[in-house]
Amino acid sequence: MAVQSIGQPSREVPTVNATGGPVLALSAAIWPAALVGLITATAYSLFSWRQWSSYTVLSWDLGIFTQLAKQYAAVQSPVVTIKGDGYNLLGDHFHPLLVLLGPIYAAFPSAFTLLIVQNLLFGVAAAVITHAAGRLLGRWAGLVFGLAFAFSWGLQGAVEAQFHEVAFAVPLLALSLSALLSQRWTACMLWAMPLVFVKEDLGLTVAVIGLVLAYRSRRTLGIWLAAWGVGWFGIASLIVLPLLNPDDRWAYTQSIDPATLLSDPASLFQSEKGITLALLVVASGAIALRSPLALVLLPTLAWRFTSDNSGYWGHSWQYSAVLMPVLFCAALDAIGACRSSPLRLLRGYGRVAPVLIVVAAVALLPQLPLAKLANTAGEFSTQRSEAANAALAVVPPGSLVESDVGLIGYLVDRNTVYWIGNANPTPDYLVVDLESGGLPEEWPSARAAAAQLHPGVSFHTVFSRGGYEVAKRIDD
Repeated sequence: MAVQSIGQPSREVPTVNATGGPVLALSAAIWPAALVGLITATAYSLFSWRQWSSYTVLSWDLGIFTQLAKQYAAVQSPVVTIKGDGYNLLGDHFHPLLVLLGPIYAAFPSAFTLLIVQNLLFGVAAAVITHAAGRLLGRWAGLVFGLAFAFSWGLQGAVEAQFHEVAFAVPLLALSLSALLSQRWTACMLWAMPLVFVKEDLGLTVAVIGLVLAYRSRRTLGIWLAAWGVGWFGIASLIVLPLLNPDDRWAYTQSIDPATLLSDPASLFQSEKGITLALLVVASGAIALRSPLALVLLPTLAWRFTSDNSGYWGHSWQYSAVLMPVLFCAALDAIGACRSSPLRLLRGYGRVAPVLIVVAAVALLPQLPLAKLANTAGEFSTQRSEAANAALAVVPPGSLVESDVGLIGYLVDRNTVYWIGNANPTPDYLVVDLESGGLPEEWPSARAAAAQLHPGVSFHTVFSRGGYEVAKRIDD
């Protein structure tokens, strides 16, 4: 088989032979991608199950998105009471594509379903990247490259942080950018277009993809894609989000302060940002910077690094998941360009870069979340699981519940749930996790929290074990 450079579609015409011809050729090209996708989804689902069964909850986000899926499953607007009474989640972030969760949740009504959905989406992205890498690097090298992407630090951070809307962006970016690499211009545009319905800032990412597409294809469809991205970013941030947000504004604009950045440029160079950039360079063997696809990283990095919220700067949580398909597609693009370069040094680096990428991925593994699977007893202790199950069993289905983070994702399937930190209606039950639920120190018990939150209403503790407490409202 002739070697082809990245960005050049195959001109080979399959020939039928006695051993099966094009069917076997197709299966030989597909099975590495399918295998990597299966390994990815399985490994991440095992991690998610360990989290779920040990009642490991890092934030309220899984509960929030489960309420959204529950609402969509009932063909209702995504009113999420965890965020506030009557809070429409489309006023928080613009993610109408999450309506796809509705029928899935209707069939499998559990917050754990969302974790599996995210893991499957990451598996699809890994399969796509593996297939694209196989076209350039060969079957086995492409398989290993795909695994490096599959277990990259950005995706592992997102899996550990549990479900977020960007799970849908990862395969869409992989499909769009891999299509661009193989000069399937229309497919690139079509896969990029739905990104604007995943999260509002991805409209700017789509715009940059459009500009790169216009540059590569020399066709106007790239300009139209850029206009689509900018247009939807404007519609989402200036119209939809302020209209649906209870404060009549885009909720996250206040975290970006251009005046402070201009007066103190050094604020752009905190160490957490440097670590994130260094990890991007290391994970791609530094070669991705030679591709114009690296420009697609900029919108996400820009909003994160110009924010005054330090949680956005680092390499953990879900914020870097969308960077991974961009980074690895940019690396493939640059590898192909280097291998066809007239300069011997670049040709040599094009051959070495895939090895460096894989070595970097392996070297980072011990510090990443999946490494916890090697010590499940210590990292995913089930010592409190029986108490957690018992606490959940105390709350009857259909109850109005106020909860901290501890069991919030486990309560939403059967109950109307509010987060304890908001001003909420008086609940039937108040459920707290005194060990890791995030309660203030001045609330040492469920009844103490109830007395502060709902003065004049009597609550009786009906369960207390393993750090979990449930208090029931006493009606006069």
